[in-house]
Amino acid sequence: MAIQAYVALGANLANPTQQLDAAVDALSALAVGDSLRVSSYYASKPMGEVIQPDYVNAVAGFITTLDPIELLDALQFIEQQQGRVRLQHWGPRTLDLDLLLYGQQQISLPRLTVPHYGMKQRSFVLIPLADIAPTLTLPCNTSLESLISVTMRDELQKLIE
Repeated sequence: MAIQAYVALGANLANPTQQLDAAVDALSALAVGDSLRVSSYYASKPMGEVIQPDYVNAVAGFITTLDPIELLDALQFIEQQQGRVRLQHWGPRTLDLDLLLYGQQQISLPRLTVPHYGMKQRSFVLIPLADIAPTLTLPCNTSLESLISVTMRDELQKLIE
């Protein structure tokens, strides 16, 4: 079965823009046909207390035939291939790939929660997602556009179209 998935991309180490470019290339192998769409790249401030460089963020959307755990495994493999090491929560990273949405499914498993738990509050997720899916309605029946405030739009700087 083919299903629409959305993945958040973020990086702030080892040339973040190139990390996202390489991740997009890897994601294209998970996409059915030419279904891969990628938002603009945005600069954002890091979350949490860890002092670290700003992030480059984007969102990719594509149709996949992988089930949710297979997709999660594939995303974690891409992260590892690009040097991701999980040393500290909300710490710096070469690449972070988060499965945001998997169709309209709500998934609660030990390894995976979809929709992604923090996506509704994060400008660096919502605004790039709106780039590629402006009319999207989340599984909770909330429109994506209704979650985006003027303040959120002001928080992000578009880097690359």
